[in-house]
Amino acid sequence: MIDPQLEGRVAFVTGANHGIGAATALALAAQGARVYITYYRDVAAHTADELVEATARGIGGPALYEARQQQSGEDIARQIRSASGIAVAHEADLADPTAIPSLFTACEAALGPVDILVANHTHCVLETFDPARVTDEGFPVHLTSAASIDAHFAINARAVALLMAEYLRRHCARAATWGRIIAISTDAAHAHTSNISYAASKHAIESYSRSAAAEMGHYGITVNVVAPGPIQTGYLTPAEMDDIASGTPLGRVGRPEDVADAIVFLASEQARWLTGQLLYVGGGWRMPL
Repeated sequence: MIDPQLEGRVAFVTGANHGIGAATALALAAQGARVYITYYRDVAAHTADELVEATARGIGGPALYEARQQQSGEDIARQIRSASGIAVAHEADLADPTAIPSLFTACEAALGPVDILVANHTHCVLETFDPARVTDEGFPVHLTSAASIDAHFAINARAVALLMAEYLRRHCARAATWGRIIAISTDAAHAHTSNISYAASKHAIESYSRSAAAEMGHYGITVNVVAPGPIQTGYLTPAEMDDIASGTPLGRVGRPEDVADAIVFLASEQARWLTGQLLYVGGGWRMPL
């Protein structure tokens, strides 16, 4: 049996109230890690009744995706504790730079110093350069704007860089010699029509992560990036799932647990000689050279 040697490690997972983040928190806890869950719930576009109905129907699309985003991280923490694990949850807006050191301090007080940082949180509002792509149907697509660009980069790129910087500062202060940072990008980071600032900000995460890998290695820290392909986190309709499955070599749409398992591997002792790498996790949906 492979032992990832994560028992007792403290894992700080952002955006962990649903989807990939929640699956990652559960998977790390199953390996004995103590998990600190952060999450943020924006103002919902759907009514509370619409979100309840979408959850009951379980059919992918904007309403179900938003319903899952509106879940509390405390629900995931309770699941972990009910399975005899250790977890706490804290809601915070990572667009606020001052929130980041406060979250690390709260994690240290509750669970101990952070060993594993999983930067999974994301901000995604569809936008385009092309007026012909603007639509209010389904997931709305808007023309790009200064405010939208700034929001994507503040949350998706700046917050990740500041999380990495705070992690290293505290790692050095306690003279630690082992660490893991895993950032979550997307397989569409290099270009994505109708989602341009999301893609660009995720590409920035990849650049920050390579720089961090180069600069943090001598502190015993590995830094890697996971780029998921299409993952059903509630947003894919049945028709979209069928189309994606037909174009995926492994014949189905990805699940959050598929990505979580890859993240656990990168956090494990078995990944000790991997750093500065970009791992596509999508069943072969994308096969870069």
